[in-house]
Amino acid sequence: MGRPTLSASGGRPRGPLRSFVPLTVLAASALAAGALAGPVSAREAGRSETPVPSGSPVTDVVESAVRVKVPLPASAGPHPEACDWLSYLRFRHEDGPAEPARADRILVAQPGILEGAGAFDSVARNTVSAAAKRGKHIEFWALDRRSNCLEDRTGLQAGLRAKDVHLAVDYYYRQKEVDGRKFAGYQSNDQVKWLQNVGLEQTVRDQYDLMVHELPDQAARKQKMLCGGHSLGGVLTAYFAEWDFDGNHATTGDAGYNQCSGYFALDTRIAKGLPGMGGEVPEDWVPLVEFGAGAVQAGLETGVIPRALSAPAVVNTETMNLLGIAGLAANLDPDGVSDLAAYVPSGFNQDMTYRLLFSKDYPTFLKGSPTVKDFRFTNAAALGGLLDDNSQPLAFMQASVGFWDGGRIVDKEFPAPNNLDGLGLGGLSRLLGKEKKAIPDEPGGPLYTWRNYDRVGAPDDPVYKSKDGTPFTSAGKEVTDIAELARSLSEHPLDFTEHYFPTKMVTDIALAGAPGIADDAVHEGGIAANPILNLEAGDGLGFSDPQPGDVVAPGYQHLDVLTASAVQNGGEPEPVSTALAAFAG
Repeated sequence: MGRPTLSASGGRPRGPLRSFVPLTVLAASALAAGALAGPVSAREAGRSETPVPSGSPVTDVVESAVRVKVPLPASAGPHPEACDWLSYLRFRHEDGPAEPARADRILVAQPGILEGAGAFDSVARNTVSAAAKRGKHIEFWALDRRSNCLEDRTGLQAGLRAKDVHLAVDYYYRQKEVDGRKFAGYQSNDQVKWLQNVGLEQTVRDQYDLMVHELPDQAARKQKMLCGGHSLGGVLTAYFAEWDFDGNHATTGDAGYNQCSGYFALDTRIAKGLPGMGGEVPEDWVPLVEFGAGAVQAGLETGVIPRALSAPAVVNTETMNLLGIAGLAANLDPDGVSDLAAYVPSGFNQDMTYRLLFSKDYPTFLKGSPTVKDFRFTNAAALGGLLDDNSQPLAFMQASVGFWDGGRIVDKEFPAPNNLDGLGLGGLSRLLGKEKKAIPDEPGGPLYTWRNYDRVGAPDDPVYKSKDGTPFTSAGKEVTDIAELARSLSEHPLDFTEHYFPTKMVTDIALAGAPGIADDAVHEGGIAANPILNLEAGDGLGFSDPQPGDVVAPGYQHLDVLTASAVQNGGEPEPVSTALAAFAG
């Protein structure tokens, strides 16, 4: 796989993104969509909070979407009014206090790259519920970064209300009007010019401003708040810990580490730079980095460097939205026959994505036949094929949600063979994941269904095997309920995915030592000032080797630390949320 060389054409890279890109998983912000219209409460001007109904099996947790007005500085340049608001999903126990200041603890979570607040749904609910069983009423705040304001979730929310996935497709692809609104299209590189000024400094300051607004007393923040995140969220938390927010480096009451009583890392580390890479972003991953911060900023300002990360297929604004649509279909009718491959109008992006994801080998990919349209899948199976660790080829987008069922299954040898170790290419597992890939092999044949995580290893499991005779998966490798993944992708007013991740965030991390980038990250003892809980996926991205004191969740992939079911195979409680609840206790 090539490195993520970015191009100016349409804001898209010339090669696929590398495995450091963490999805934290997939869908959009109610800020642009208008899904948070009509707040039910407003404690003060510039804040709204709206209840979010949920079909989660964790029924003792209530969710709301919170918006707080924190305008961008004038230096950001022209931008949509919606982008002057910050948003987060607030999860709390039904018996807990209504006011955050009265909660026992508040966990504040930063998403990974290409990830939104909705991705934290399961881990948030599981953690809040587990803490209540321990006698503690905690809250979990899943942050949406400012760039999520560009997403239009109108079609998905309308499809959810009407229980009609075709309505969502018609909104995004056929100019169908919904609630008096028509889809304006995906934003071009020129339309998101203001993102060239939204990087590391703006992101950590947004978190600080939001925390101060919601809990004004610094002593209360220091006592009650735990700061952390998933994947890149651990890196951002490290910078947050060292940041000075009042411009006076001699004072420390405003320092990031004095806003938190501890840190938590979800398949990442609380460390500046990218863990496992010596704290640096390799220069050849980002164009012009080797020429310094001035060249990079000039590249962003001219558009030579795209202002939002994107690739021609699999990872871009449209495919992130398509994941939400696939999640909606699986949420509404998991056993129904999927027609999305045919109902979504044909186009280069979606056709190439299907071709990349559903080709069993290189000859199939090159000739383009059979295509995904030649197979019959249930909606659940279609979603599993997009994100399961035995199907999805990119490790940062993988979850362990079960396995194919209903017909002949063979090894998927594209984009890489399953015997990487035997070929001396085991290092590619960082990019592609450790699990062998599998794919249906009967075009025009049976209806392929999905065997959910808790039915793998059941008495009726045919135990599909790779060509080397070993099973593709086992009960111990499956941890996420596909129904919950589908719900998380489609239910929230704030998306599972991040459609417009600012490139400046990556370049700022790569150039953090240059003047003007992280000048306020001056409190070098900030990370060590508070206790840290590391929660690692046993089969995750492998940012670093497990260390003493780490909580390692066996069989988990990178997304599973966010999406795993509250009850695991064998009846054990989910270990990540259990450990988080104890840490918050």
